[in-house]
Amino acid sequence: MASRYVDRSRKEIASNVRDARDTLKVTLRQRCFYLFCALLVLLMAVPFLEGTPQGRIVFTAMHMSVLIAGIAAVGRSAGGVLIGVLLGVPAAAFMAMGQLSDARELVILSNAFAAAFYFVNVSYLMSYAMRRDVLTMDKLYGAAAAFLMLGVLWGYFYFILMWFHPGALTLGGEPVSRMPPSTMLFFSFVTLTSTGMSDVMPAHPLARMLCVFEMITGVMFLAVLIARLAGTYPPREG
Repeated sequence: MASRYVDRSRKEIASNVRDARDTLKVTLRQRCFYLFCALLVLLMAVPFLEGTPQGRIVFTAMHMSVLIAGIAAVGRSAGGVLIGVLLGVPAAAFMAMGQLSDARELVILSNAFAAAFYFVNVSYLMSYAMRRDVLTMDKLYGAAAAFLMLGVLWGYFYFILMWFHPGALTLGGEPVSRMPPSTMLFFSFVTLTSTGMSDVMPAHPLARMLCVFEMITGVMFLAVLIARLAGTYPPREG
């Protein structure tokens, strides 16, 4: 009796191990999984790389290369890769020149290219995730990567706005003309998720409207993704 129980437990453990191994193999074959993980790593690296011009150049080069790879993985077309290169390379180049020469105009120009670059990436990922064929884990990772990119995209929008309207955002109640990237990303993701726990506040009407559109985008993104999942797994009849 005891031996049969032990054998059954061993078989269950072996079955669970095989299932976990198979799940891991499937996950590691998802191209968007690597893109999602790379974006998480890059976001966590911001506080460590933003302190020096060289660090910011390294960070810019890293995330541009990751996103170009993302377009290549999802777009599956020469046109998508070409658009990514035409937007990503100037963004990285202008950022490097701006940091080395301390020319803020070049940095803002880099932000404009980077914002367009992120917009293209998000468009490709959402088009891929919302296709009407079978919903796969790869598409879910693509949607998760697109959500992270939306937060970064609006961060670029805020940087550009502060160039034209210094003091459009306040930090601790004081208008500021510049803000560390980590603080800007924190504010962007807090706004995107409608958490509202930031000491950064919009002071200019354009900044407030940007916040409104970002909150609407975050809510609609989740609503559309949930609707996509509900359509994939309809309730059983009876």
